[in-house]
Amino acid sequence: MWKATVIELSSEDRKTSEGWARASKTEKRMAERARISLAAADGESMAAIAEGLQTRQAHVSKWLTRFAREGIEGLHDAPRQGRPARYGQETERRILALLDEPPPFGFARWNGPLVAKHLGDVSVDQVWRALRRHDIYLERRRSWCVSTDPEFAAKAADVAGLYLDPPENAVVLCLDEEPSIQALERAQGWLRMPDGKALKGFSVRYKRRGTTTLFAALNVATGMVQSGHFSRRRRREFLAFMNEVVAEHEGSEIHVILNNLNTHKPKRDRWLARHPNVRFHYIPTNASWLNQLEIWFSFLSRSALQGGSFTSVGQLRNAIDSFIRAYNSEAAPFEWRKRTVQPIALKKSCADLCS
Repeated sequence: MWKATVIELSSEDRKTSEGWARASKTEKRMAERARISLAAADGESMAAIAEGLQTRQAHVSKWLTRFAREGIEGLHDAPRQGRPARYGQETERRILALLDEPPPFGFARWNGPLVAKHLGDVSVDQVWRALRRHDIYLERRRSWCVSTDPEFAAKAADVAGLYLDPPENAVVLCLDEEPSIQALERAQGWLRMPDGKALKGFSVRYKRRGTTTLFAALNVATGMVQSGHFSRRRRREFLAFMNEVVAEHEGSEIHVILNNLNTHKPKRDRWLARHPNVRFHYIPTNASWLNQLEIWFSFLSRSALQGGSFTSVGQLRNAIDSFIRAYNSEAAPFEWRKRTVQPIALKKSCADLCS
């Protein structure tokens, strides 16, 4: 019977080995090596250790020899050279430098396969790896709209003030319209496939059954929405809806947040002169994100309109009204706040990275 290599465990090494052996998160191989060292220190034979751990005696001998030579650090894997790197820093510089050049004829922008094909000796996967290290995503597109309104600061501050600190006992409304909502009739339902499976969906073909224009007003304090359906979006339809809004809040001071559509701001507004309790607040041009009703319009589109089938304009309007009733039953105000924006350094261009 082979005798196990005699090892001695210090109190600290024994504590470490016992911790590795008991911990549930220890790698299986490290736990096994710790048990080998503990069993050998307790005087067990090589065969008994191998049988208890269901392994070969040569395997036990290997790790006891390593422990006797290097101590507890010998239980860790020896460093391996591994496969030599196929791509180096020079390859990464070539990839980044190529992005500063115009794409090949016929292409509007670079993509991963195009970069790999142009370089010739670099795989597509390596191109993506190099670009990810520098947070470069060729397929990602960002868009923005910069307001050129010379009174942007004053108008934005006015609207934000209404959201954050509205006048006492006043009603603050966000008002806008969604024109030409189409009533599309689609063939939809369950479709039986040749393999026996059933899929639910709708046909890409549809029939146009007319359009409607939705006027809506969002109460900033409660989150509830008041709406009106019209066939057009003229000044008279706007004023008709405003009359409904004023009647809903009779006797209250009303502040209405609007965009700069020409039907909202004529040169001589006789309607406002007859309603001194109503005040219009216009958001800056190209700043529709300041109108909270735009958020609600996205809810309406995703929840009640996209993928729906309507055989008439009346059915479309009923669907919108049903969604508004369901929304108002659980309405809550939007939490309008500004996050603290920390200044960040601009990312280096490819030319800077390659220099």
